[in-house]
Amino acid sequence: MNDENNKLKEAEGKKKQKYDIEDRLIRFAVAILKLADALPNTRAGNHIANQIVRSGTSPAPNYGEAQGAESRKDFIHKMNICLKELRETFVWLKIVKLRAMIKSQAKLEKLIIECEELISVFVSSVKTAKKNARIPKTR
Repeated sequence: MNDENNKLKEAEGKKKQKYDIEDRLIRFAVAILKLADALPNTRAGNHIANQIVRSGTSPAPNYGEAQGAESRKDFIHKMNICLKELRETFVWLKIVKLRAMIKSQAKLEKLIIECEELISVFVSSVKTAKKNARIPKTR
């Protein structure tokens, strides 16, 4: 019985960890950095590496800024910045894939999927925040 409780707590901890957006954004940024390092040392590879490092690492600290937003409007603005950067990163990832610029296409595909999922999370969060901003608070 005690062993079952431990397994249940462990599973709940993993589930909670999976949905920690800040943690996901940080892990995504690290994966983007690894990808950039794996790109070829060519004119195109260096250009894409520079661009994807900027856009792919930006959402994590911008999300941290959103958590300290001074107003709902400020929160929405900062969340939209995260979303914009994730969308840019998604385009760069698709370019890398189409150009077959790295050997590990499986790792690249996982990054693309994670980017798509993060975009979905931010789209939903912005929609919810905008909806809540329109609802007057009553006591």
